[in-house]
Amino acid sequence: MNKFLLTIITIAISLPLSAQRVFKGNSTYSSDIICNLQDGKVYQGASRYSSDIVLNIYGNRIYKGASRYSSDIVCTLKDNKIYRGASIYSSDVVFTIKDSKVYKGNSTYSSDIIANIKNGKVYRGNSSYSNDVLFGIDKEITMAEFVAIFWTVNYIW
Repeated sequence: MNKFLLTIITIAISLPLSAQRVFKGNSTYSSDIICNLQDGKVYQGASRYSSDIVLNIYGNRIYKGASRYSSDIVCTLKDNKIYRGASIYSSDVVFTIKDSKVYKGNSTYSSDIIANIKNGKVYRGNSSYSNDVLFGIDKEITMAEFVAIFWTVNYIW
């Protein structure tokens, strides 16, 4: 979880204007789209094909692909905490989001900051340097949408 792996997926199709695009680093080039979000679904790269759905959001849960089966729950959101699978046990907290910062596990200590969010950019750790931008987003999103994107960028690629 300490390493943030970003893989560029380039697919030459245009996105509808309402899609939330996620760009690698500081880029806003279509060739640097990591994933996109529309209608509660995170798609691989710039794709909008149902076969390229990585995660989908339904209520306070995020599921694998287009599934809504309980066995495909990736994480559950509750009270700014993101839990592994369908659990809501404190031992299963993967990360906590508070004051635009993402913390490791159940912590809110500054030494456990994984990422911070500022002006549509997500930075590594507590940094605000342009070289530490992990990804950028081009529209406002909900916490569940952020978690789905963050999970996609950090755990799937």
